[in-house]
Amino acid sequence: MTAYFARFLRRHMNGLHLARWGAPQRLDHAGPLVIYCNHPSWWDAAVLILLGDRLFPGRAMFAPFDARMLERYGIFRRLGAFPVDLDSRRGAAQFLASARAVLATPTHMLWITAQGRFSDVRSRPLDLRPGIAHLAEIAPDALFLPLALEYAFWDQRGAEACCAFGAPIAARDLLSQPRTERLAHLETALTATLDRLSADVMAREAARFVPVIEGSRGVGGVYDLWRRVATLARGRRFDPAHGSGKVERLP
Repeated sequence: MTAYFARFLRRHMNGLHLARWGAPQRLDHAGPLVIYCNHPSWWDAAVLILLGDRLFPGRAMFAPFDARMLERYGIFRRLGAFPVDLDSRRGAAQFLASARAVLATPTHMLWITAQGRFSDVRSRPLDLRPGIAHLAEIAPDALFLPLALEYAFWDQRGAEACCAFGAPIAARDLLSQPRTERLAHLETALTATLDRLSADVMAREAARFVPVIEGSRGVGGVYDLWRRVATLARGRRFDPAHGSGKVERLP
């Protein structure tokens, strides 16, 4: 499935990019990981699966999933998704029980779209769901990693998926705070990561990012075929990227 999502992203996007300053830290952590992020797009599930596969080899990935949507997209069960009813108190109990089982194993990681709903990257405050503040009690050996996600159109036909991880937060450090302060701490860390990522996205400078997956470039179809023939006829190497400036003479 990760191979499928990689092909799907390459076909429909220009690429998945990780901010140079935003690589995940403390990958050698001996306990479980809790990776919590904002939720701007339908693409988030595919991006998280690809990041888990590319950046966290050897760790099993799990994630809460809206129970009604999981009935429609059952394939995600095989990828580590577990159902949560987002509209009831029963759902909160479901989430905590499943999270406890996941985080009991040190090599597991739990990925959470912590807003619990689609929300624009510019919306403030983020209003994270309170359930994430309980996880430090369930798994005091866990490490929390804030993850910022943003999508933008730059110079190419396809969109750019951009991401960055913030500084890790030890669950034991969170336990010294009341739950309300815990939640505020986690939200502040994610907000700061989002703001820094947004500055890089607005700069539209690819050099600020490391490519995780590179997608297809150009318009495609007859238009790019005509451009290719015309470029080769002039003795130059064809680059389908729009505005790339990478036109080279053939040897």
